[in-house]
Amino acid sequence: MKKKMGGTPEGPPSELIDKAIAALDDWRGQTLARIRKLIHEADPEVVEEWKWGIPVWSHDGILCTGETYKAAVKTTFPKGASLEDPLGLFNSSLEGATRRAIDFRQGEAINEAAFKALIHATVALNASTRKASKTRA
Repeated sequence: MKKKMGGTPEGPPSELIDKAIAALDDWRGQTLARIRKLIHEADPEVVEEWKWGIPVWSHDGILCTGETYKAAVKTTFPKGASLEDPLGLFNSSLEGATRRAIDFRQGEAINEAAFKALIHATVALNASTRKASKTRA
């Protein structure tokens, strides 16, 4: 069951994400905050958005979303199936043709280097897709 992170909130996305993290006063809030920090470390130009009642991180398109459930914090990569994942971080939504996700569970370590590599790869994929669409236009 998904814990709703907001309805139709008002305010800057970064503040809404701050509030969502603060509202999760357990391991999920800590995990979501850590994931957010890693995304910013991997891509200092990332744009924080608030869509569908959840945090969204973008750079030339969506990089990933951050969702919280009772047993997991999920980061969904809309173009994840197009990314190399040599260390097998993707462990959810594997059956889809385009997206992939990572479910972080309580007590599990985050492979920070591998996660940042996925963010870098997603930024590069979004940039290449954007350049390709501009060339066709």
